Amino acid sequence: MRVSKTNNKIKLLIRQAYGFRDAETMIHIVILYCSYLKIPLPNQGTRRGSFFSDDIGLCRDLPLHAYARRTEFICNSSCISAIVNKGMGKRAVDGFVPRRQLPEVSVEGLERSPSGNGVRRHVATSGANHTGLPKPLSSPAPSRAAQRASTAGRSDRADIDASLQEIGNLSDLDVSPTPSGRRRRDKKSHKPISRRRKIIKRGIIAFILIIVLTAGWFAYRALMASKSVFKGDLFGLVQQKPLKQDANGRSNILILGTSEDDEGHEAGYLTDSMMVLSIDQNKKNAYMVSVPRDLYVKYGRACDAGYAGKINVYFNCVNNDWKSDSAEDERQKETRSFVGEILGMDLQYSVHVNYSVMRDLVSAIGGIKVNIESRDPRGVMDSNFDWKCGTTRAERQERCPRGHYISYPNGEVELDAEHALYLAMARGDIAPTYGFEQSNFDREKNQQKIMMAIREKALSTGTLTDFSKVTKLVEAIGANLRTNFETGEVRTLVSLMQSIKQDEIKSVSLVDANPAILTTGTVGGASAVVPVAGTYNYSGLQAYIKKHIYATAITREEPRVVVLNGSGIAGAAQAEATKLEALDISVNTVGNAPSGQTYSSNKIYRVGEKVKSATEEKLKSLYHTNISPGNELSGVVYNANTDYVIIITKAQSSKTSN
Repeated sequence: MRVSKTNNKIKLLIRQAYGFRDAETMIHIVILYCSYLKIPLPNQGTRRGSFFSDDIGLCRDLPLHAYARRTEFICNSSCISAIVNKGMGKRAVDGFVPRRQLPEVSVEGLERSPSGNGVRRHVATSGANHTGLPKPLSSPAPSRAAQRASTAGRSDRADIDASLQEIGNLSDLDVSPTPSGRRRRDKKSHKPISRRRKIIKRGIIAFILIIVLTAGWFAYRALMASKSVFKGDLFGLVQQKPLKQDANGRSNILILGTSEDDEGHEAGYLTDSMMVLSIDQNKKNAYMVSVPRDLYVKYGRACDAGYAGKINVYFNCVNNDWKSDSAEDERQKETRSFVGEILGMDLQYSVHVNYSVMRDLVSAIGGIKVNIESRDPRGVMDSNFDWKCGTTRAERQERCPRGHYISYPNGEVELDAEHALYLAMARGDIAPTYGFEQSNFDREKNQQKIMMAIREKALSTGTLTDFSKVTKLVEAIGANLRTNFETGEVRTLVSLMQSIKQDEIKSVSLVDANPAILTTGTVGGASAVVPVAGTYNYSGLQAYIKKHIYATAITREEPRVVVLNGSGIAGAAQAEATKLEALDISVNTVGNAPSGQTYSSNKIYRVGEKVKSATEEKLKSLYHTNISPGNELSGVVYNANTDYVIIITKAQSSKTSN
């Protein structure tokens, strides 16, 4: 109770002296004053600490926790009197210079308690002087005090700010603190920041701001481009959803290329490029299959070409609205279903690009390198694009140094954006030309090579770390590509393209199949590609794709065997051949083992030059025998592409029959 009354008395004295109704503000000023005089403060863990100065002898028994919590404030009468009176003086050393003339204040009735731990109230008698207290100051007249109190609420807090500012300018004050039981370090005076440091600081802030704004601009452009390409909202770009899969765990993407962006291109709506990219997210491999644009099919609907014709017509046959997004979605959806049925594949995704996307992508990454592999020793040449050479001699020498715009020797060549575009279009349909004997088939192979080269360059370190190139890539895609990929699947797709190694991306050629599954012919008076099994019969095509794309370790080795019957039981070899075919092991020949020889167990002879480890492990587990070298086999005739000869005994035939 005594402490509370004492604090109220102190607050009243401060309010009378300085004209502030908020005594808490002056309490803060008192503490700042003691700090400026370098009077040591107590540790935060203690409730009290002794504060005094050799020269001033002011604050003592001031609890730090009281300041921190803004609760009780205890100070002796000498402290308050000295601080209040200094605040009234002219240029006092503490820097508190009031803006108004204030009366001096007496702290009559306050003195230290004998214990030194607090204050106690003392009723003063007339003319008495108390030991330990300074000479009492003359108190202001009551009327003046009342006037001060009535105007206290209108006092401007700028008085405090100005006084505190003046404290910072008193650099010549030298007040040494008295040790209080432990060694304390003086606080260093605050020095003003130099002009040079200000300039450096502002420069760093400006530099960081430029980086942030630049990164934000690139991100904005990328997001706007991706919004026009992918399905879903922009927040999906931070996700990494797994791609949709078929029953065999593969994600299949149909890529459609048109020339509708080229106004002068005749029939630019045709999908002259059709390719399937099949990705295994777990095994990290990919296969590319080019679909012949001239493959003859039944449309199942009325098209400009009729009810049947080349497959490259179907995309525009669905609808010919090239401006509506909903029409684009419909074309892609119907084409995925149509092509998937022919190939025997579940196509979950589709991508529609025009020829400009290839040119813009190559331009954005600064060119590519492509390996030319022609059957002609001269390489490849197509004179159909010689109009790009120019009209003057100087232009021709610069643009067509080999005499033609598309003319390259075999081996690795560097291509800029324009040459990459026209190589992807070249098929040798106008003489003179060479290296394009298979016309569209050669063009499809070159398109696959260009795609692989773009991927390799785009994933290179120099490209992905170059903001300008990345932005150009995104903008090129945004202007020339439409797909049903969702934004949440983009990061997954990019991650797969980075993690799949180059040698794990394989090309499946439908025209190089052995035995052949496709051939060329004339249907309805026009040249077309048809299955060997017959027009509209795609069973052989589907089996070939399944064998390669959904390959196991054995199917990748493509083993070929000869099965001979050494058991003497009719049909034993054919039964084994059927079982081996079901395991994707091709059987070239089925027959009888050489007569005059007796076989006590099954025999497997390696007659091919290459060891096919997965196939050998499977054969050894089936027939419980080791692999013998081919030079131990005699009296057996087999084809040059045969890898193994298997001789079945009676024991094996009985197991088979069971």
